[in-house]
Amino acid sequence: MNRRRHTKLVREGFYAAEIEVELLESTAGWAPYLSLDDVRKLDEVREALRRGDVQSASRLARVFSLTPVAQ
Repeated sequence: MNRRRHTKLVREGFYAAEIEVELLESTAGWAPYLSLDDVRKLDEVREALRRGDVQSASRLARVFSLTPVAQ
């Protein structure tokens, strides 16, 4: 089984986060896939951004504020 670093993006409202995860690659099954710990990390960041808790999300990811350019 091979492991490869990857950056996932999560967007919630006016926030976006870059989260470093490991993709697990194998010759059998549904590859590549994420480990359970990485999935929990993605969910935790997403939930923190939904609550507006940028400080908690920043512990696990790089968080950005999104600003609309035009309507």
